[in-house]
Amino acid sequence: MNFLAHLYLSGDDVEIRLGNFIGDYVKGNRLGNYPAGVQTGIMLHRTIDHFTDNHSIWKECREILRPSYDRWSGVATDVMFDHILAREWASYSNRELKGFTRTFYFQMLQRYHMLPARVRGFLPFMVQSNRLYSYSNKEGIIRALEIMGNHTTLRGNPNLAIELVYENYSTFSTGFRHLMADLSATCRKYLESH
Repeated sequence: MNFLAHLYLSGDDVEIRLGNFIGDYVKGNRLGNYPAGVQTGIMLHRTIDHFTDNHSIWKECREILRPSYDRWSGVATDVMFDHILAREWASYSNRELKGFTRTFYFQMLQRYHMLPARVRGFLPFMVQSNRLYSYSNKEGIIRALEIMGNHTTLRGNPNLAIELVYENYSTFSTGFRHLMADLSATCRKYLESH
């Protein structure tokens, strides 16, 4: 799962949401530098990643995207699942996607000082481009993949990836729905125990 799904699965607690957002950027003993709620969010992020990476549906969709991203097809699958979530947002939330993303940006900007340096570096651009909302359309998701390719070692063909998703939309959409149901139950249990 990529940013949007992680945020959706965080619930309404701002500290948990912040932790889930920065989860990939907090390594090892740096976890203790954050308040308990943020730590819970970071650990929730890791739980989501572990669960998703081992789920048969995610693996099946990853194989569909292998021609476009080869060894990076797992990352592309995470991004494409955010695309599915954004396109089908009304099936998952009573709140409009635009309002959800605006609230998130505002909350993170209020806590900008708590963000790791790498996140502080890209958050303003994320807000300016409204990247999370742009996941709902083809151009936005292609742009997200291009940006990731420009700033990381992620290499692949974003246009082919989106083509493969649309050729296999039923597999991705139905698979995502089942994966999200399983993942939501796992996240609820995790949050209830913390």
